[in-house]
Amino acid sequence: MSRICQITGKRTRVGNNVSHSNKKTKRKFYPNLFKKKFYWVEQDCWISLKVSAAGIRTINKIGLDAALKKAAVKGFLDA
Repeated sequence: MSRICQITGKRTRVGNNVSHSNKKTKRKFYPNLFKKKFYWVEQDCWISLKVSAAGIRTINKIGLDAALKKAAVKGFLDA
């Protein structure tokens, strides 16, 4: 599975390491991802998601059901 948040869609970005002499080499910026289980009250089941820290905050703020609906509309969810 790739490093993509299933709620916010955050993914690995590419950038540069810049040395003191201003020499640039490629590097990757990884999202802050966690594998986390959430209890989905509407479906009465546990679901396992790969979410970023921002995704966890979004779920805490608007609720799991609303976050899943928003992610499905934007196409971030697999199923």
